[in-house]
Amino acid sequence: MRKFIFPIAIVLLLITGEINAQGQFGLGIVVGEPTGVSAKYWASGTNAFDFGAAWSFKGDGNLLLQADYVWHTFSLIPVREGKLPFYFGIGGRVVFSHDPLIGARIPLGLDYIFTNAPIDVFAEIVPILDLAPETNFNLGGGIGVRFWFR
Repeated sequence: MRKFIFPIAIVLLLITGEINAQGQFGLGIVVGEPTGVSAKYWASGTNAFDFGAAWSFKGDGNLLLQADYVWHTFSLIPVREGKLPFYFGIGGRVVFSHDPLIGARIPLGLDYIFTNAPIDVFAEIVPILDLAPETNFNLGGGIGVRFWFR
C-alpha cells in the first residue's frame, strides 16, 4: 500500500489544483550516471526538492533512488529570455544491488527555464560519498529535460 501513496498524492494535487499555474511540479528524464526519471517540486521561489528513480550503469545496472534539496541562484548568469539559475544542494541515494549502497549527494548544476514553454533543461555534476556498506567517493551527473504541469 505504501508504494501507491506518492502517485496518489500527486494525482490528488493535480485534481485539486494545488499545483499553481506557474508549474511547481515537473517530470522528465535524465541521461547520464544514472539514467532514468527526474522529478522536481518547487518548495519556494528559490528552493526545490529534486527526485530521481534511475538505473546505474556501474556494476550490474541496478535500480537507484535519489532525493535532494536544492537552492537556486538566479542572478549568477543573466540571460535575455527565460531563467538560468545555478543550483546546489544536499541529498541522498540508495542503490539496490547485492550489497545495497547508501550515500550522500551534493548536486551542482545549471537549469534553463523557458519563458513561454512548460519545460526546463538541466545539466548537473554530483559528487557522491557512499557511506554503507563501505565508504567510497563517486561522481555522477547527467543532462535532462522536464515537463512542468500547469
